[in-house]
Amino acid sequence: MEEHIAAYLNYIRVEKGLADNTIEAYQRDLRLWQAFVSTRHNLRLEKIGRADILDFLQWLYKRKLNSRSVARILTALRNYFKFLQLDGIIENNPASTVEAPRLWKKLPKYLSPEDVDRLLEAPDTSAPLGLRDKAMLELLYATGLRVSELVNLKFSELHLEPGYVQCMGKGNKERIVPLGRSAAAAVEKYISEARALLLKKARSDYLFVTQRGDRMTRQAFWVIISHCGLKAGIQTRLTPHLLRHSFATHLLERGADLRSVQTMLGHADISTTQIYTHVINARLREIYQKHHPRA
Repeated sequence: MEEHIAAYLNYIRVEKGLADNTIEAYQRDLRLWQAFVSTRHNLRLEKIGRADILDFLQWLYKRKLNSRSVARILTALRNYFKFLQLDGIIENNPASTVEAPRLWKKLPKYLSPEDVDRLLEAPDTSAPLGLRDKAMLELLYATGLRVSELVNLKFSELHLEPGYVQCMGKGNKERIVPLGRSAAAAVEKYISEARALLLKKARSDYLFVTQRGDRMTRQAFWVIISHCGLKAGIQTRLTPHLLRHSFATHLLERGADLRSVQTMLGHADISTTQIYTHVINARLREIYQKHHPRA
C-alpha cells in the first residue's frame, strides 16, 4: 500500500500540478486509511468493497472527526482509488458509490467596509516595513488572492500601469485579476521607497520580501495581519482568508455577478463561489423592497 500511495502522490504532483499544501493534505488523509487497513489484517486491496469504506468512515467518526473532515477524507480516498483503477491495479472503485456526509453550509465571515478601512490604515507607513505591510493588505483586499498566491507573487507578475496582476493559482492555473487605484498606489510607494531598503544589496524575483531580504512567508503574513487587526481595534479574529471573503462579499453587495467573482477568486467550480449567494439574496430583497410598488 505504501508504494501505491507514494505513486498517487507523485501523480497529483507531476501530472495534476497540485500545490504542496494540497498534496500534504491528501497524504495525511491517506495515512488515516493506511492506519485503518492495518487494523484489518485480512483486508487485501483487490477485495476492498463498499462495506469496507463505510466501516472506515465509522472508524473516523469514532476518532471524533467531524462531518466536514470525513467528507474531505472520503474525497481523497475516492480519487486515490480512481487512480488505482485507471492504472489497472483494481477493477472497481469501492468508494465511488459511498455518499459523503451531509454538511451544514457555514456562511463566510467577512469584515465591514469600515473595519477594512481601519485595517488598511493600521500599518505605520513612516517605516519601510509599514509601507510593505500596507501594500500587502491593500493588494490582498483589492484582488482577493489566496495568501499563498500573495506571498508567491513575483515582481514580473505585477502590472501597475494597466492595473492588474497575473496570479498562478491552484493546479498551476493562471488568472488575471484587476488592481484598484488605492492598492496600486500603495504597492508603487512600497516599491519606490521600501523594497530596496529591505533587500539591501540582495536581489529577489518576489514582490514582497522580509527585513532580511527573503521572500515573505505565509506564517509571517499571518502575524502581520493579526498585529494590524489588534492595532485597528477589530474584534474579529483576523486571517488572510477573511480579507478574501470580504473582497468577494463587498463586490457582490455592490452588484458584481457571481461568474465574475468566481473568475477573480480562481474557483474552478461555480458551486464553490455559491457560498456567497446569501449576499445576493439579501441584495435582491433590498432591491425588491425599495422598488416594487407593493413590497
